[in-house]
Amino acid sequence: MHPYFKKKFIITAAAAGFLFIGTSFKEDFFEIAKQIEIFTTLFKAVNTNYVDETNPGDLMDKGIKSMLGSLDPYTVYFNEQDVVNFKINNTGEYTGIGAMIARKKDRLIVREPYKNYPADKAGLKAGDEIIQIGDVLIADFKDDASQLLKGTKNTKIKIKYLRQGKTYTTDLVLDEVDIKSVPFYGKIDDKTGYIVLAHFSRKAAFEVKEALEKLKSDGATQIVLDLRGNPGGLLNEAIDICNLFVPKNEVIVTTKSRIEKHNNTYKTTKEPIDTQIPLAILVNGKSASASEIVSGALQDLDRAVILGSRSFGKGLVQRTVELTYGTQLKVTISRYYTPSGRCIQALDYSHKDKNGVAQKTDSKNFNAFKTRKGRTVYDGGGVLPDIELDETKMSPITNALLKNDGIFDYATTYYYKNPNLGDKIPIITDADYTAFKQYLKFNKFTFDTETELALKNTLAAAKNEEIDEAIVIEYKQLLNALEKSETTLLDKNQKEIKNLILEELIKRYQYQEGLYQYYIKNNSEIKKAVNVLNNQTEYKTILKM
Repeated sequence: MHPYFKKKFIITAAAAGFLFIGTSFKEDFFEIAKQIEIFTTLFKAVNTNYVDETNPGDLMDKGIKSMLGSLDPYTVYFNEQDVVNFKINNTGEYTGIGAMIARKKDRLIVREPYKNYPADKAGLKAGDEIIQIGDVLIADFKDDASQLLKGTKNTKIKIKYLRQGKTYTTDLVLDEVDIKSVPFYGKIDDKTGYIVLAHFSRKAAFEVKEALEKLKSDGATQIVLDLRGNPGGLLNEAIDICNLFVPKNEVIVTTKSRIEKHNNTYKTTKEPIDTQIPLAILVNGKSASASEIVSGALQDLDRAVILGSRSFGKGLVQRTVELTYGTQLKVTISRYYTPSGRCIQALDYSHKDKNGVAQKTDSKNFNAFKTRKGRTVYDGGGVLPDIELDETKMSPITNALLKNDGIFDYATTYYYKNPNLGDKIPIITDADYTAFKQYLKFNKFTFDTETELALKNTLAAAKNEEIDEAIVIEYKQLLNALEKSETTLLDKNQKEIKNLILEELIKRYQYQEGLYQYYIKNNSEIKKAVNVLNNQTEYKTILKM
């Protein structure tokens, strides 16, 4: 074929494709091509002309990640090393230490060792600061330090750590670590089963099914499913967990996107375990993603009574796209919707304020939807419970204590002052609470509330403008007033804070299992869930049965 006709044919075919896809895609395509050309010439010009030697790979990495940062926090770029680390973390082909570890600034802190796993066997406890792994000093290691704690089974790793101001060493022996999605289940009373679902890993549905069947065989005729604090996980596990309680072929969730191929409907595919057993589900502000699919779907299908506070509102769907040179893009492709049509997503990242913060939908603009039996439910992000419980809503001062580890650090001090409590439940007296407040004051604990941060920023700005001396007296007065206000709030929210201190201490002495054993006897939210299940008139009225 003559090149002219070949070229003409290709252009015609491409044009036909554009007509099929739509005018907006053509406009997007040419705009994208234009911006790529601008960026390419700019990138080349910077690297060719900049006064100092540049690192093109580092510049590109920062440029891409900064660009994606203007979208949502779930759309991220993985360079070649990121991809290697991601695969190590997600294939399950490594062993571990069986502990929750967090990096705070340059410190690596053991948050919670799990019973009978390697960290626990090596003697590590919550509050320990790991300062050296093998020959690597943590203060000098800026990458993900958890990578230093991975390897094949029976690998021995020397650890150096700080505990209450003293330095200790121990050997960690790596082993297979399989953290359960259902860390606990049991009976609250003769007829009420209790299942804790901590996350949606690949065995989540199997573990919930196993717990449900065991509880039923032990005489449970009603179930409390606890999703508080569950951050989510695998979508198919959420669908299969719903499937335990609803029939085959029920729509559980749909995804909607501006791109047709990303629009999907997900239904149950198996025979259920029990479609009639009364079910109460607990959620809070940290129940997200798959947790919201389960609670939202079972609410829309009038299959469960939901108790607690509005869930987190993470309803964005991501997909990983393979790029060139072994890099990857995890990109948000669609949104989740419950069976009634409610969008789970709370924050609108396409509309941000002047500070770049995504906005929540105003409650005045919430839309009403109907459940299968005609109950009115609303969108606005997350799942609003049928019964709202104040206990699951934390005050700002309490959130500040949790965020900045005031409660966690005090619990560490308390534990070493009272090392022999064993299986006894600690009692947080008024004297203990006074000691807690003194601990915060002595350690100059900063709450970092919005007001406190704004005040500090005002002083910093005044120093830059060299007018700080003129306002220093007023600043100190405001700071003193703020500190008095924070003390007042500590007293006002004493009951809530005492409960959190107690829960943290129970984990120190009796691990997670001890905390859940305490919950089924004492937790007020669980008690209210049981009360609803026991009052079948109320239960059926809520669900319009």
